[in-house]
Amino acid sequence: MFAQNGPIAVFDSGYGGLTVLNHMHKTLPEYDFIYLGDNARTPYGTRSFDVVYQYTLQAVKKLFELGSPLVILACNTASAKALRNIQQIDLPQLDASRRVLGVIRPSVEAIGALTQSRHVGIFGTVGTIQSESYPIEIQHLFPDISVTGEACPMWVPLVENDEADKPGADYFVRQHIQALLKADPNIDTAILGCTHYPILKNKIEEWLPQRVTLVEQGEIVANSLKDYLKRHPEMDARCTRNALCRYYTTESAEKFKRSAGVFLNDEIEVEKITL
Repeated sequence: MFAQNGPIAVFDSGYGGLTVLNHMHKTLPEYDFIYLGDNARTPYGTRSFDVVYQYTLQAVKKLFELGSPLVILACNTASAKALRNIQQIDLPQLDASRRVLGVIRPSVEAIGALTQSRHVGIFGTVGTIQSESYPIEIQHLFPDISVTGEACPMWVPLVENDEADKPGADYFVRQHIQALLKADPNIDTAILGCTHYPILKNKIEEWLPQRVTLVEQGEIVANSLKDYLKRHPEMDARCTRNALCRYYTTESAEKFKRSAGVFLNDEIEVEKITL
């Protein structure tokens, strides 16, 4: 049996979820968190649905073992390819009282009030774009909105190799912005559909026309989590509050500490675990 009370867990295939965790810390500073990066098997963006589902399920099980009653998939690819199966098939068998939430639905809920032209663009990994999770969710909530996706396979490597603010990043950022706006010139709102992409925000804003509103997920997801806990007091009561955060990786702990510096200002302790 898993412990009934514990920290809120944030899972990502790599480091990008740290951008979401930062906002959660600011929004819910008294809560405890666990962060798990599956750095040994990243990236998820180019992997098949079945592989992403199996990897994500392994991570969720581990986070339940570590005591978390609530897991946030701060990975768009995992949210797109694994969340529904885990919620509908696995949770009832593992522990029906626990919850696993994603980042796509909160992001989609926010855009309805932002777009005036009703034309929205999505920057994402190959896996997220191919899954069509954003168009499906947007069409479900806002049938009048037209959605265009642009896969940006080089953006994550740029971030993880600390090249996001270097001149070489301009080519890849400009290339995908131009491709998106060529596909639909009427886009007035663009979602950064990968948690790595906020690190590229300065470059993206340099090349994105000012008429286009850029939507980051971190603040939206953090506010959505706060609202979720208000609406579900039974879950809120199970989330411990000591203002602590533990970090885990499936790769080298030292490597994680070095690379996490791109996303975090704090010095952190990291533990390597196996899924």
